[in-house]
Amino acid sequence: MVKVAIIGSKGRMGQMLLSCAAKISDIEAVAAADIGDDLNSAISAADVIIDFSFHSVTVQVAELCMSSGKPLVIGTTGHTPEEKETLRQIAQKIPIVWTSNYSTGVNTLFWLARKTAEILGPDFDIEIVEMHHRHKKDAPSGTADTLGRILAEVRGKQYEQIARHGRQGLVGERSCDEIGMHSLRGGDVVGDHTVIFASQGERVELTHKASSRETFANGALRAAQWALTQSPGLYSMQDVLGLK
Repeated sequence: MVKVAIIGSKGRMGQMLLSCAAKISDIEAVAAADIGDDLNSAISAADVIIDFSFHSVTVQVAELCMSSGKPLVIGTTGHTPEEKETLRQIAQKIPIVWTSNYSTGVNTLFWLARKTAEILGPDFDIEIVEMHHRHKKDAPSGTADTLGRILAEVRGKQYEQIARHGRQGLVGERSCDEIGMHSLRGGDVVGDHTVIFASQGERVELTHKASSRETFANGALRAAQWALTQSPGLYSMQDVLGLK
């Protein structure tokens, strides 16, 4: 039996994680913590920790996991450069699975986007469109950001230098290198992501649409089970699924 602690347990994903864990026979959610709760006690009670709280809390959670030698699954997004570097350093001491999206389908999209970009080459312009519910705080989504970085890597470019976040006014012709990034917000959309490869006379579109947070929760629980058997290091869902 794998004992799991859920950090951010009162949020949408936290509640879904607790619900999904209750349906899996070899997983037990032994602790659930949120704002004002004792994180140390929750972490001490579990074999592996899943954090879906907020990016500013994740470093504290990771430091406590490092102190107790517990694997960590990170589901928060929007980290500052300083937070990212601290988490990378902590991953040298404990196994950390850190990905922008725990859906099996989305991780298949990551793989397909990379392969498609490799096959089509630089003659195809790339645009990314994502849509989420009206309550989402960060933009673009972590998943869209990951897609952009994968595609920039294929092109041999620095993502920060070629990402184009929306367009307004007389912006001139589109450059060959840029990757367009467009964020839509509204309603209760769980998460839609489309990568568009457009060239003269043809267009290829890869789309993933999530209709329930259950897919993310089950993926994170799968990652938690996997992390228990790993050496210290920084891993992604691609590692968990054997897609690398």
